[in-house]
Amino acid sequence: MVSRVRGWFIGRRADARADAGDAAAAVRTLAVLLQAGARPMTAWQHLADTGDAVAERVTARCADGADLVGAIDAEHGAWSDVAAAWEVATTVGAPLAEVLRALAESLQDAASAADDVRIALAEPTGTARLLLWLPFAGLLLGFALGFDTIGVLVTNPFGIVCVILGVALVLVARWWTARMVRGAQPRPGTPGMHAELVAVALAGGVGIPRALRLVEYSSADLAADRSETDAVLELSRAAGVPAGELLRASAAQQRHDARVQGRIRAARLSSKLLLPLGACTLPAFLLLGVAPLMLSVLSSTPLPI
Repeated sequence: MVSRVRGWFIGRRADARADAGDAAAAVRTLAVLLQAGARPMTAWQHLADTGDAVAERVTARCADGADLVGAIDAEHGAWSDVAAAWEVATTVGAPLAEVLRALAESLQDAASAADDVRIALAEPTGTARLLLWLPFAGLLLGFALGFDTIGVLVTNPFGIVCVILGVALVLVARWWTARMVRGAQPRPGTPGMHAELVAVALAGGVGIPRALRLVEYSSADLAADRSETDAVLELSRAAGVPAGELLRASAAQQRHDARVQGRIRAARLSSKLLLPLGACTLPAFLLLGVAPLMLSVLSSTPLPI
C-alpha cells in the first residue's frame, strides 16, 4: 500500500489544473472493461492502446516496477482521487467496476461545476486584464496624436516621476487583480470525495471506524473534508439507517454547494475588480496618458515675453 503523504502540497496545487472531465471519461472506460471481465492491468493496457496519455504513463510506471495505485496517484489532480478509490475498493473487496462507474459520475459532476465557475469568471477576468493596458494605451494615443509624450517622460523630471509612479501602480493593479482571481477559483480537489470513499468502504462490508481509517490512509488530502462525513455518520447512527446512501447524497450536495459558491464568488469578483481599477489603473492612466500629454503641451507652448 502506497502512502501519499509525500508530495501532498504538489498534488493539491496540481488538482486545480487537472482535467477531471478527461479523468471521468477514462475511468468510465476502465469500469466497462473491468465489468466485461478484464483484469486491472489488462484494462489499463487496453486504455493505453487507444492513445490515452495518462494510461500510457501509468502502464509505463507499472512496467518499471511501480504498483498500480502508486502509478495512478503519480498523475496527481483528479487521478489522486481515482487512486484513493481504487485502493479502498481493492482493500475492502468492493466491486471495482461499480466503484469506478460511480466515481466517474462524481468526477464528471465536479468537472461540470468547475467549468461553470470558469465560464462565470471568464468575463470579469478578461475585462480586468484588458483594462490593465489602459494606461499604456493612453500613452500611445498621445504619441499618435503628434505629441512628444514619450520624450517628455524620459527627459522631463516630472515625466520621469510620472513613469515611476504609473508603472508602480500598474504592477500593483496586476498583483491585486491576480490575487482576487485566484481567490475566486474553484477549490482544489473533488467536493464530497471523502464521503464517497467512505461509502465505498462501507459497501465492502467493513465497519465505520475502519472505513474512516482506510480513507484517510489512502489520501492524506481528504482528511480536511471529514467534518461533513462525521455529521452524516452521526445522523445515520441517530436515525438507525444505513450510512451508504446518506454519504452519497451528502457528496452530491457538497458538489452542488461548490458549484453555487463558485458562481457567487464569480459574481462578487465583478464588483471587487473595481477596487484595483479605481485605486490603481485609473491613476496610472492619468500619470502615463494624460500627464505626459499636458506636459508636452506646456513644453511646446512659448512663454509670453
